[in-house]
Amino acid sequence: MILFYIYSLLASLFVLVTGGKLPEPEVKIEVLHKPFMCYRKSKYGDMLLVHHEGFLESNGTMFYSSREHGDKNPVWFTLGMQEVLKGWDKGLKNMCTGERRKLTIPPSLGYGKEGKGKIPPSSILIFHIELMDIRNGPRSHESFREMDLNDDWKLCREEVKEYLKKEFEKHGYSPNDTNHEAMVEDIFKNEDEDKDGFISAREFTYQHDEL
Repeated sequence: MILFYIYSLLASLFVLVTGGKLPEPEVKIEVLHKPFMCYRKSKYGDMLLVHHEGFLESNGTMFYSSREHGDKNPVWFTLGMQEVLKGWDKGLKNMCTGERRKLTIPPSLGYGKEGKGKIPPSSILIFHIELMDIRNGPRSHESFREMDLNDDWKLCREEVKEYLKKEFEKHGYSPNDTNHEAMVEDIFKNEDEDKDGFISAREFTYQHDEL
């Protein structure tokens, strides 16, 4: 109780002296294993495939394991897009395929004061995470370059249409679907912000759902 009082007093003093907000708590990152060769490191916008186990820091209880619960498969998510806990977004950058990390996540970057399911309010969480694969995210620089067939740093309707054909074919649908034209028009209507007939690199990476 005394330590808590001292901490609160120091925190208040910090705010008064600096005139600002307290710095956001950080995630503690421990590398458990790193592969000898690292061909690519994770960055915001990448899609990551991970296996993970979650524990309560207070008593070591495991509350979830992707290897033991659910369908027992690793999970995909896009790094930095708030699809997972803030602590994951902060703690899984610059990670190699095959690397394993231990993340200690404070409540503010986990499930907060409310908690969730088996996780009590204000819990510090520990995750053991293994990165299985890294792929280009749907809005990554690499994906844009793949679509930009003539390397002019903007996408025309034909380039978008060609990309849609390949994606449809990749997933077992006809590459000549008659809906492609309508889809392209809808994409440009929503994403060509300056209405110049092209989707620029900035427009592409900003915020979208269709591609």
